[in-house]
Amino acid sequence: MNTGCGRDRWVRFAAWPLLILGLWAGQARAALQVQLDEAGLAPPEIVATRQLLEQARTHLPDAMQAALEQPIRLRWSDTLDAGVAGHAGRNEILLDRELLTAIAAGDAAARQRALATLLHELAHLYDRVAPGGPMSRDPRLLDLAGWQVRATRIGTQLAGRRENRFVDRSPDRYELSKPAEFVAVNLEYFLLDGSYACRRPALHRYFAQRLGAPPAAAGEGAPCARDFVYADAGDGDAQALAALDPRRVYAVDYLLADSNDQVMSRWGHSMLRLVVCAPGRVPGPDCRLDLSHHLVLSFRAFVGDVQLSSWRGLTGRYPSRLFVLPLTQVVDEYTKVELRGLRSTPLRLTPDEIAGLLERAAQLHWSYDGRYYFLSNNCAVETYKLLHDGVPRLATADLGSITPTGVLRRLERAGVADNSVFDDPAEALRLGYHFESLRPHFQQLFDVARSQLALPQARVEDWMALDPAQRRPWIVRTDLRSGAALLLLEQAAQRRQRLQVQEALKRKYLGSDEHPAEVAVLESLLQQGAYLGRPAQLLEGTGYGLPQAREREQLADEGEQRRARLKQLHADVEAGARELMTPTQRALLDGIAANRDLLGQRLRELHAEEGGVRLP
Repeated sequence: MNTGCGRDRWVRFAAWPLLILGLWAGQARAALQVQLDEAGLAPPEIVATRQLLEQARTHLPDAMQAALEQPIRLRWSDTLDAGVAGHAGRNEILLDRELLTAIAAGDAAARQRALATLLHELAHLYDRVAPGGPMSRDPRLLDLAGWQVRATRIGTQLAGRRENRFVDRSPDRYELSKPAEFVAVNLEYFLLDGSYACRRPALHRYFAQRLGAPPAAAGEGAPCARDFVYADAGDGDAQALAALDPRRVYAVDYLLADSNDQVMSRWGHSMLRLVVCAPGRVPGPDCRLDLSHHLVLSFRAFVGDVQLSSWRGLTGRYPSRLFVLPLTQVVDEYTKVELRGLRSTPLRLTPDEIAGLLERAAQLHWSYDGRYYFLSNNCAVETYKLLHDGVPRLATADLGSITPTGVLRRLERAGVADNSVFDDPAEALRLGYHFESLRPHFQQLFDVARSQLALPQARVEDWMALDPAQRRPWIVRTDLRSGAALLLLEQAAQRRQRLQVQEALKRKYLGSDEHPAEVAVLESLLQQGAYLGRPAQLLEGTGYGLPQAREREQLADEGEQRRARLKQLHADVEAGARELMTPTQRALLDGIAANRDLLGQRLRELHAEEGGVRLP
């Protein structure tokens, strides 16, 4: 609720009649005194105000009442700006006069709004005098609220926290205007909404630690779910909405993809790997063998992109969002398509710290819509901020860096990352700490063909960079061994070429008037798929914070419908892609397909000659 708090204004009371109302916090301490200006109020309005104040008393924690020692003046005003329901001055609260008229007439909705407004303004007054300093300036509160720290090239954290990008699933976007309003809005919900502990659990714990449990939060219901739901961004046939129970996560690793020649990947890519135990397995070291259940938390700059525009990356034109992906998909993406290795370094975190980190990741997944900047808010910075905010112990460590390798080095120096698992390279491969790029494998395959056919190229990349027609004269000379090697390389070349064409089509046609039918399908595919990184789109206008039981039902239905549409759109894009390709792109893909067919035919013939049986 936007109650609108303007600048402090001190209104001098002259000979106004005052009604002193004590909101008692207990026999041992003085009452919280509210002095009501009765001027112009009818008796029923005074009674309605008494009732409102008594209702507010039942929601105020003792710590809040004890801190507000000075008398507070309350006045119903008709001079507040339009849309502003209340204002907190210096020990003074103004409330919108129209609310009082509605309350006196028995309007229950107006009474609830007036109660929320009064608690909001009392929260402002408390924040200014809170023991230990204002909550709105507490670094921990700022972390939880979304005013995140930033990192520089040398790792220092800048004091200025520019903006709050936790824009989705907000109870009231007014909370994002400044920290003081965030505190007031969230204290409203902490005091009034019984589901607040489930929707914003970390903030609920923070306020409860500072103030004690709210005396009478409304709508208290079932206990909070122990798992977190997320939009499954996997390519397989899994359900659109999946759940993760922190009790099944044995460990968290810092997952680093090797660098490559692309500008936006020169420093590598940082992610977090969740070592999730298979159902029925007791959490322990053996969970590292359950690779098919492991997940990856990956901040990505654009849905479906592997190649990124360096200019857009520098200017923040890409959204930065947190995707939840299967580890197996991530391994295939990097090692087979991008030919980049992965190193998975365990982090020394306690079970409670892992649970806190996953809770923060869930908040990011449902609420965060960041902006990707290559030099200041890239994957390394986003991963660092997640660790900083999700594990309070790490907030005191100097972990900030703008490079993935820099964050890893700082984690190692702080004793958080355990790089001893790489002391034995063979064991690291066997246990899944290191995933090798297929590039050495492809080079070995190429070396086989090169030795058999005396190919002039020395590197597999140079061979795959040739026009398919330039590779064909060598293909017709293959024997079984070299032909099998070149077939695998043609398959790899096809995957890479399709990826390059996909990116080229996005760059050329998104926002273009060319080929309107095909472009519309391409745009629809990206729009429909955006929910994988911003799942709040599935719950527009419903609730706030982490989704609860009824919202989960809605999510499951909407998510399955969206995934079905995505499958159809993928098929439509594949069908219409050739119309969008340039003649050169079509020729390259057709040439690779022809090479594959030729190699397949040649291998069948050679096998038949050798074994005397002709293969189909």
